[in-house]
Amino acid sequence: MNVENRFQFWEDLYLEDNTGWDLKGPTPIFTELSKQLPKGDLCIIGCGRGYDAVTFAKEGFNVTAVDFAPSAIESLRNTITQKKLKVKVLQKNIFDLLPKYENLFDYVIEQTCFCAIHPSHRSAYEDVVRGILRTGGHLVGLWFPLDKNLSEGGPPYGTTIKEVKSYFNLNWETKREEFSQHSVKSRKNREKLIIFKKIDSVE
Repeated sequence: MNVENRFQFWEDLYLEDNTGWDLKGPTPIFTELSKQLPKGDLCIIGCGRGYDAVTFAKEGFNVTAVDFAPSAIESLRNTITQKKLKVKVLQKNIFDLLPKYENLFDYVIEQTCFCAIHPSHRSAYEDVVRGILRTGGHLVGLWFPLDKNLSEGGPPYGTTIKEVKSYFNLNWETKREEFSQHSVKSRKNREKLIIFKKIDSVE
């Protein structure tokens, strides 16, 4: 089994405070989008300590936040209790979301989850995201890191825009694509915002 498939691998990184992906606050791009997107049911996969879950909840979205690591989930639960926010918090492997959460969400938020799973599971990732989204729902992704080759290993495992689009091609439509001016300095030109819309199945 790949180490990143075990929750203890991620839990140990949190306990060691070895969490380079953690921005210590909300993602600026998602803060902007939380003000622009129509409100709806939203799932953040690989939510970490949940800064973005808090941001979307404050803006009126019905938020479900999912992460593998107990420490990350505990941190989020403490935050939403302090701030008196309503967020459904799940300590769960994202690959266990189906069938229970099938067709439940208008949005799935992606940031450093795709790159955290082993590349051999990326097709299964697409299956999960497509499964939990309603038809017409959107996958809002910050695809990262674009400057790293798969041969370098991980996590995080590198990717390319071409590879990402190869997974979100059939039954998906690209709605928005840009290198955002709101990317944090350390990720400028290393991540790209791409929003995919789930469309009716193509026979």
